[in-house]
Amino acid sequence: MIQNLLTSLLILPLIGVVFVILISSNQRNLLKIVALNFSSLPFIGFLLIWVGFKEHIVQFQFATKIYWLSNFYFGLGIDGISLFFLLLTTLLIPICILVSWNSMDNKFLKEYLISFLLLEFFLIGVFCILDVLLFYIFFESVLIPMYLIIGVWGSRERKILAAYYFFFYTLIGSIIMLLSILYIYYQVGTTDYEMLLTVSFSELEQKFLWFTFFLAFASKVPMVPVHLWLPEAHVEAPTAGSVILAGVLLKLGTYGFIRFSIPLFPYASFYFTPLVYTMAVIGIIYTSFTAIRQSDFKRIIAYTSIAHMNLVMLGIFSFNNLGIEGALFQSLSHGFVASALFLVIGVVYERYHTRIVKYYGGLATVMPLYITIFLFFTLANISFPGTSSFIGEFLILAGSLKCNTSVTFLGGTSIVIGSGYSLWLFNRIAFGNIKIKFCVKYIDVNKREFLSFLPLMLGTLVTGIFPNIFLGPMHFSVNNLMEFIYI
Repeated sequence: MIQNLLTSLLILPLIGVVFVILISSNQRNLLKIVALNFSSLPFIGFLLIWVGFKEHIVQFQFATKIYWLSNFYFGLGIDGISLFFLLLTTLLIPICILVSWNSMDNKFLKEYLISFLLLEFFLIGVFCILDVLLFYIFFESVLIPMYLIIGVWGSRERKILAAYYFFFYTLIGSIIMLLSILYIYYQVGTTDYEMLLTVSFSELEQKFLWFTFFLAFASKVPMVPVHLWLPEAHVEAPTAGSVILAGVLLKLGTYGFIRFSIPLFPYASFYFTPLVYTMAVIGIIYTSFTAIRQSDFKRIIAYTSIAHMNLVMLGIFSFNNLGIEGALFQSLSHGFVASALFLVIGVVYERYHTRIVKYYGGLATVMPLYITIFLFFTLANISFPGTSSFIGEFLILAGSLKCNTSVTFLGGTSIVIGSGYSLWLFNRIAFGNIKIKFCVKYIDVNKREFLSFLPLMLGTLVTGIFPNIFLGPMHFSVNNLMEFIYI
């Protein structure tokens, strides 16, 4: 049973899809309850995996093989690198359904729930599959439900354009990656990840293959200049879509770099490091300053996400334990904090149907609980000590400092600039005069909304105060990754 726990984790959302299909569309409450329960069961399964996870083993754990064609099988397994990406996936999908509880009463309710359950299935597969070809299939399949969530259930008229932006920006680079995967299969005769770790490609092959993988992963991070789809997608997506987009989908790129690009093509990773550093630093500084001049609540947080994820890239390409563990930790932290900030936006948007900052003000006097939650995640977003972001960014900068002092200094400016626009945004929302001309009736956070925030608040605090709980499982897997880099 323990051995098949990972397989069960993968299959549970599909079982939920079947139940949702079989239930009548008229039974709306039953549909929501079934979808919420089946999206929550993988989180319980993840907790069992976490309890059974052995920190001092570098091999993939809970490994199993599933045969799908005569000569092809795909392996499932997790290590310290993928473990907490599963945490984000299994935690945030139920929160997405919970936060949409009152806003998804329409004739497409069943399709909406199916999209999130399928998204959970594909994301669990991405972080568990140990086959490069099948990773690509799941990696690209994520686009389908997310495209529908943005394009069908988006909140404004530009939602179709935003969905196309999201789809094509991330698809074009991935098609080139598919050709490289086929080339690998032609040369090696397998796409099994563990087998490929034993293969040495020539320097020219590594450069070519690394760059094609880079095109796919860089657009998911996203890095400048392939970042334009993200602000559009966030602004047009429903609240739940923005939560899962910031919380998990942006991690697909950083996970791909750590899992595939660096260990499979170590020479090319070092060779292209100046390119990555240049793009990451430009992305950090440019998007940080761009966030300051935005008037849309969501667009501000979208640009801050780009800055934070580009800082993660500096940690990944520091090629030392501190930087890579910091990148993994910051990815986990960003999943908590950015998701919560989009929930913060969703609370006021659901009440007043606008995200323009100038229409809000003085909410500290009429929505104290809401402002308290907003303040907590604002402090987490600027890496306040005691929160998860402080640990992640400290480790990234400490690791990067060992590699390149100038890049570390430029990357560190994101903390200063980020503190400026985050506190300025909070000040405009919380204080000043109440804008009764635009918002007449004020309602504070209700029980359902508070329950959505609670696990993210606990996650941000626990990871910030007890970081070794999360760094411990990462350590040996990152050490193993270092061996492939410096072999």
